[in-house]
Amino acid sequence: MSTTTTNQSGAGAPGRRKAPAGERVADWADGRLGIYTLAKANMRKIFPDHWSFMLGEVCLYSFVIIILTGVYLTLFFHPSMSEVVYHGSYVPMQGMRMSEAFQSTLNISFDIRGGLLIRQIHHWAALIFLAAMFVHMMRVFFTGAFRKPREVNWLFGFLLFVLGMFTGFTGYSLPDDLLSGTGVRFMEGAILSVPIIGTYISMFLFGGEFPGSDFVPRFFSIHVLLLPGIMLGLLVAHLILVVYHKHTQYPGPGRTEKNVVGMPLMPVYMAKAGGFFFLVFGIIAAIAAIASINPIWAIGPYRPDQVSTGAQPDWYMGFAEGLIRVMPGWEINLWGHTLVLGVFIPLVIFPLVLGAIAVYPFIESWVTGDKREHHLLDRPRNHPTRTAFGAAWIAAYFVMLVGGGNDLWATHFHLSINAITWFVRIGFFVIPVLVFIATRRMCMGLQRRDKDKVLHGRESGIIKRLPHGEFVEVHEPLSQEELHTLTSHEQPKPLELGPEVDENGVKRKIGTSEKLRVKLSQGFYGEGTQIDKPTAEEYQEITSGHGHH
Repeated sequence: MSTTTTNQSGAGAPGRRKAPAGERVADWADGRLGIYTLAKANMRKIFPDHWSFMLGEVCLYSFVIIILTGVYLTLFFHPSMSEVVYHGSYVPMQGMRMSEAFQSTLNISFDIRGGLLIRQIHHWAALIFLAAMFVHMMRVFFTGAFRKPREVNWLFGFLLFVLGMFTGFTGYSLPDDLLSGTGVRFMEGAILSVPIIGTYISMFLFGGEFPGSDFVPRFFSIHVLLLPGIMLGLLVAHLILVVYHKHTQYPGPGRTEKNVVGMPLMPVYMAKAGGFFFLVFGIIAAIAAIASINPIWAIGPYRPDQVSTGAQPDWYMGFAEGLIRVMPGWEINLWGHTLVLGVFIPLVIFPLVLGAIAVYPFIESWVTGDKREHHLLDRPRNHPTRTAFGAAWIAAYFVMLVGGGNDLWATHFHLSINAITWFVRIGFFVIPVLVFIATRRMCMGLQRRDKDKVLHGRESGIIKRLPHGEFVEVHEPLSQEELHTLTSHEQPKPLELGPEVDENGVKRKIGTSEKLRVKLSQGFYGEGTQIDKPTAEEYQEITSGHGHH
């Protein structure tokens, strides 16, 4: 008997085809990393299909674009505040004294091939990244996708949004132009308003009195290394949890809390995701090529004795600026020290307004007592109180956004800046309440409409005359799929305090937190907060001909 052995070069028996190079590399990697097992477990993972899920993809792809363009810009940017005299291509600034940071930004814009386009793609991608995250978080909030087991992932998304705000702020501060310098000066004033530690934070951040000579290099390190590194880690953890918990899906026939109806990751979802990435990249590139943003050559380098006219932050920081602009200039003196309440109070309110959204999943879970896992999404109309809270939060955000641009509102619409300021001061407390009430009423109206559609069908627009002369509109019955979608949701019941005495006749001790919890539960799900969905008996009575159809 003869045997055939494989030689060291990988060749087998005579006549046996040698494996392709790619397959041999894959076999080598699998023997050390277990790639085949990993791919088999995850490449066929099912993802549901809905247009709103693309909002998260826009966040991811715009972040990738930010990283790619940021690497390119880093090659040519000089994060230095050393003074130089400009002798570049932009003639109107010839001979002007400026920092190296500002000069290198001008060189990127006018002397580096494609530099201006890359700069604008980077800036627009940052704005779209934050806008997409804002809308994505609201989609998650309104559909209840933050419920168990996804509370931690909600916090990861919230931290990504907050860190994205500060990454954007440090980024647009790097060119050291008059607009960004005004924003940094604004931030420095807010930091100094913090009692006791404000001066220490300012000295640590700026390396001395503002503007100093170190804040651009320090902001550069924070913008390029620290914050993106943290965000990248959070993003990876966020995606891992999305895969681990499986994707949420909208209710419908065949969809339960224990399955996912959709397409596999490979090849369907990956092909769609790849095409969508290039679509997002192309749209951002087109916007950057058409719409100029942050033209620092028209603003000039930063000088501490000047302020840019019409200086506005990017939209995501407008809320913070609005709080400070409309706050009265209150001050108090304590033990020989001045406490600037006109700046310090907004500095406290800003994180509280943001934090309210961060902790909401835990508050709702505590109020409702719901500890179950949820993988089916809610229709916003079926949870009027939650939807109203989200709408009120957005209203408060945009009211303060108006306050952050009160000077531009005044000049563009020929209004009194004082009138706008007072409108924002009052509106911050009144408008969210009105929006809350209106949103909850609209949700209940939509619930009532859904109930009517289930019981009576959809209006067809066809008018029919009955034998006795009455005119009625013909209603088309809904399909079983539509009926399931409109009636499959749960309607939680409010919590009750229970009997005041136990089984032995001893008065129970009810804590203040328990009373508050029941009170809030009544506000969430009590009488007047939802419309009872139609029962099977009501549907049978209507469709059997006893009702009016």
